Amino acid sequence: MGKITGSQAIVKCLQEEGVKTIFGYPGGAVLDLYDALMSSDIKNVLVRHEQGAVHAADGFSRVTGEVGVALLTSGPGATNGVTGIATAYMDSIPLVILTGQVPQPLIGNDAFQEVDIVGITRPCTKHNYLVSKLEDLVPTIREAFHIAKTGRPGPVLVDLPKDLVASSLNYPVKTPVQMPSYQPTYVPHPVQIAKACRLIMAAKRPVLYVGGGVILSDANAELTELAQKLNIPVTMTLMGLGAFPGTHELSMGMLGMHGTYTANMAVAECDLLIAVGSRFDDRVTGKLEDFASKSKIIHIDIDPTSISKNVKVDIPIVADCKNALTSMNLWFDKESNFDLSEEAARHKPWFDTISDWTAKHPLSYTDSDTIIKPQYVIEKLLEFTKGEAIITTEVGQNQMWAAQFYKFNQPRHFVTSGGLGTMGYGLPAAIGAQMAFPDKTVIDIAGDGSIQMNIQELATAKQYGCPVKIAILNNSFLGMVRQWQELFYDRRYASTTMDVTPDFVDLAKAFGAVGLRATKKDEVIPVIKEALATDNTVIMDFKIEKEEGVYPMVPAGKATTEMLLV
Repeated sequence: MGKITGSQAIVKCLQEEGVKTIFGYPGGAVLDLYDALMSSDIKNVLVRHEQGAVHAADGFSRVTGEVGVALLTSGPGATNGVTGIATAYMDSIPLVILTGQVPQPLIGNDAFQEVDIVGITRPCTKHNYLVSKLEDLVPTIREAFHIAKTGRPGPVLVDLPKDLVASSLNYPVKTPVQMPSYQPTYVPHPVQIAKACRLIMAAKRPVLYVGGGVILSDANAELTELAQKLNIPVTMTLMGLGAFPGTHELSMGMLGMHGTYTANMAVAECDLLIAVGSRFDDRVTGKLEDFASKSKIIHIDIDPTSISKNVKVDIPIVADCKNALTSMNLWFDKESNFDLSEEAARHKPWFDTISDWTAKHPLSYTDSDTIIKPQYVIEKLLEFTKGEAIITTEVGQNQMWAAQFYKFNQPRHFVTSGGLGTMGYGLPAAIGAQMAFPDKTVIDIAGDGSIQMNIQELATAKQYGCPVKIAILNNSFLGMVRQWQELFYDRRYASTTMDVTPDFVDLAKAFGAVGLRATKKDEVIPVIKEALATDNTVIMDFKIEKEEGVYPMVPAGKATTEMLLV
């Protein structure tokens, strides 16, 4: 092969990595690269805002397990993507973000649309690069993909000076990426596995506490096998929903601030907590000194810095979740002298206690014959999609109601911003998910506040024929903040009342989409049925109970057993 331009080399490198779709927005610093993409089979999705590009790449990655790719221009193009990068970083989502940069001689001279995006994103990327040598261009991108998808996944940014992208080079032969200083531990230590399994066998009140790491490592089958083998109840974090079937008799649902009464009480009363691919986030633990205070703790995580970071554990296992759970299942099958059925039966008193909690305090709400309750909308979306839709969410009450009332039986079907809590995430993420799976039903469950953060991406959905459905739980408030103000600020609703919002039905029509509205309960089912039957982007505007709250709720600083139930 003769010499090719840097932009052609980048495109070839992306093709080698199996990239079929990227999300981006052009500008002067990346014009050469966009021109080269025109001659490739890579589909470039033109978003309407750079934040939307990164969120869409993020949604694409979450549902496929592949590395998502975003392409942004320099200066404001790059900075507009920072919120999306931070969102992916907090949730350990593998992305490669390519940003344009001014030519090298102008770097540091305050040139037009110059910004130090490497410096800006250093705290919110797994790694980032400013390419300074032409011969490093392709190896750097290959390395970026390797880092993004290995170990604990995360976003990697590559900043590309315009002069390098326009220069000519000989394309280097692909060789395995060698990084001696970066060697994630995938295989668990057998001694730690044996210790953990013996501790599990001795437990009378065990709980599996499962996070997003199980989904990222595709370990849901191994997790389910372990839970069923030993008859251990399972609770999931927001990011872990779908890692274990939500309708399974062993599932206690989500734990934490808005978790189920059963899950929170089980964690408080268990004698062994088996944490798999979770990081003991503050929204899960509540008051740290009271979290799982009666139990020993096993923690499986590929990131050694996450172990004992927030909560001291008794048996750390640094490994990929899938490998660790496989090793545990093998230990119980081949190396255990215990009668597994006998051991599972020992948990019956524990299950009787759990069943009693669930019977007394199920997830519930006060229904109405006329007023639309948001929980009812979620239940009907679950019913008419048969639990098979990919659900994305915005952030706030809409997100929590979706997590509580839509039962996820499969991994990679719940797409939400967990760690950063990014309003405006759901719509572009839904577009990314729909681009990955054109034949699946994709629904963005939104609030009337958060949907407006990236409402412009309706144009993207229409341009690329993405029939995403947007269910707006419209209460004319910034609902979650309003709930806190109701409970802790004497109903002083400072800056949370949305007195002016768009007519979402007319807005949908303005974008060439379909707008539907329900203002009373008996209109909910017809609207959902029509939306699901419509081959177009659809907004469903549900006028819900204005001051409905999300319960259970653990107030900030309280133990997770100190739940507000009404």
